[in-house]
Amino acid sequence: MKKILIISCFLFFFPNFTFANELNIFTSRHYDSDIQLYEKFTSITGIKINIISGEDAALEKRMIEEGKDTKADLYITADAGRLGLFDKKGMFQNSISPIIKAKVPENFRSDNWTGIAKRARIIFYAKDRVSSDEIKNLRYEDLSKPNWKNRITIRQSNSIYNQSLVASLISNNGIAKTEEWVNGFVKNFARDPQDNDRGQILAVASGEADLAIANTYYYALMLSGQKGKDQQEAAKKVTPFFPNQNDRGAHMNISGAGVLKTSKNHENAIKLLEFLLTKESQEHIVNNTFEYPIVENIEPNKLIKNTSLGNNFIQDLKTPVKEYSIFQEEALKLMLKAGWK
Repeated sequence: MKKILIISCFLFFFPNFTFANELNIFTSRHYDSDIQLYEKFTSITGIKINIISGEDAALEKRMIEEGKDTKADLYITADAGRLGLFDKKGMFQNSISPIIKAKVPENFRSDNWTGIAKRARIIFYAKDRVSSDEIKNLRYEDLSKPNWKNRITIRQSNSIYNQSLVASLISNNGIAKTEEWVNGFVKNFARDPQDNDRGQILAVASGEADLAIANTYYYALMLSGQKGKDQQEAAKKVTPFFPNQNDRGAHMNISGAGVLKTSKNHENAIKLLEFLLTKESQEHIVNNTFEYPIVENIEPNKLIKNTSLGNNFIQDLKTPVKEYSIFQEEALKLMLKAGWK
């Protein structure tokens, strides 16, 4: 009773104190499989994990407003552009330990945050409406050409995934050429941008469009049957295609994390990041989320390995994902100016 009273008094006078054997995660990833990993980490290390889950905008607003008083130690989210923009606001500290540096390719991390899994944003098309000549050697840059008029579907310009894709084009081709590309690309839309990535694949399957751009794991999720038989059958009607295989490779992005500058448990946060890069954790991630492993010599999910989504494609290793946030603001300006809703 006396010990409890002493602890209660201590917390009254020092409300922002956190005990060393815990870790507070703010995450926008909504996977039960992530929770399983955190529980495994706790069982191994004894470090208690507290999770605050929500949408990125709300989580970031909260952390920024709370400032040095925030309980957040680690922010986990999807898209390098989002991590980069948050980092620009001075929210992260250097969190790249020697283990992280050795395991994560330089292209998929910065000094202050790291990828924990990869995803590719590629093309899905209808074989009966897209000729072999059209799809052969296709590049993202070709999607602005007149032969694709009224044939392409993609989600809205406020999608961070699309903003990062256009940012990568700016990084590789410059603003002027990318503006020209965006203007032509928007003219080729089969419908107003709407829905999520699965909605784009469904639009191709139903004949509403001939070609869609979406992230690979959505397609795999549909194929798995977890979203119902109708979506599984729809996925079987479209064919994945990796663009730019004769030059820089398919556009890649990440799920990643950074340690808050104000973290009171930064050592525990780095321990968790290192844990997420172990062979067992990487296998757990890819087998439950259909993402690609960020660590070498890890096989992708069997469903991906046994389809054309397997690892045998050229990834864009030329464009550092940390550049997405550099060009994201300009990318959105070009998209809105071109009428990309």
